[in-house]
Amino acid sequence: MKKRILISDIAKALGISVTTVSFILNDKAKEKRISDALTKRVLEYVKKVGYKPNQLAKSLRTGKTKILGLLVEDISNPFFSNIAKLIEGKAYANGYHIIYCSMDNDETKSKELIQMFYDRQIDGFIITPSEGLEETITQLLQNNVPLILFDRYLSNVETNYVVTDNLKGAYDATDHLIDQGFKRVGLVSLYSSQTQMRDRLEGYMKAVDKHKKQAFIKKVQQDAAEAERIKEIDEFVEENRLDAVVFATNYLAIDGLKAVKLNKRNLPAIVAFDDHTLFKLYEPSITVVSQPIAEIADELITALLAQIQGKNKRLRQIVLPCDLKVRESSLQTVNQYEG
Repeated sequence: MKKRILISDIAKALGISVTTVSFILNDKAKEKRISDALTKRVLEYVKKVGYKPNQLAKSLRTGKTKILGLLVEDISNPFFSNIAKLIEGKAYANGYHIIYCSMDNDETKSKELIQMFYDRQIDGFIITPSEGLEETITQLLQNNVPLILFDRYLSNVETNYVVTDNLKGAYDATDHLIDQGFKRVGLVSLYSSQTQMRDRLEGYMKAVDKHKKQAFIKKVQQDAAEAERIKEIDEFVEENRLDAVVFATNYLAIDGLKAVKLNKRNLPAIVAFDDHTLFKLYEPSITVVSQPIAEIADELITALLAQIQGKNKRLRQIVLPCDLKVRESSLQTVNQYEG
């Protein structure tokens, strides 16, 4: 590793003062009446030797670290990882770097991570809040920390957020299955009071009520062992003789597909909330409620940077539409397939 070049090294090599070099590197040459010729000589030398400013010292001077914190539920989930990738690119194009991590819907872990990022004086937060974070988020807002929530929001906290229309997405999925002629349409969701899960349940119920059908709802524990979730989903589908299922997340849908394969069942019609690479490759291909990942990422970084730059004085609470992508798994022809 190369030895770090210091301002003092530059000053010594050019035979000028450290103060003069510092003024030039901080765009104060004209203010301090330093000649254009000397400014050019310093900048050319800096470029030649590959000098990099000390970011810690710079952040102490400017009050900006040029770092943003992205805290999501699970960075391994394609929905979050794809958004993280896009946010990272947009942030970098604006001179910022992203540090991201998973909170795993764990209240204690979430609070510890937020405190760690706050202590390191990052410039802003993008957060998918787990349950129990109302007080923590409120404290950040009271301390004027730029932040925006996404995927879900906190009902009791007035803050910026970007979400999708989960209610209509789930409604469209359920309505589509019933329109296809399926009679017993169930919903597999989570035990959760988070807004996105509440809205998906409400959307399902709205469609079931519209068609005067019976509701079949199964909630599973997110932190339950995979084998237990698979067993519960299999029993739910079989005991209620379901011919179609809406899965409230992509990983629950994957659990459902595993249940079909493991127990050698006929595959019910399926719609999953959130796309996954697997769903296009599976046979039959899986119908999904797709969220507009690129738009979400763009709205998040635009709104956060506006806060950091002091340009956004009003709340930005954005709800983006979902898109029902109909594939083979939700059509009546699904009955020809076996698990």
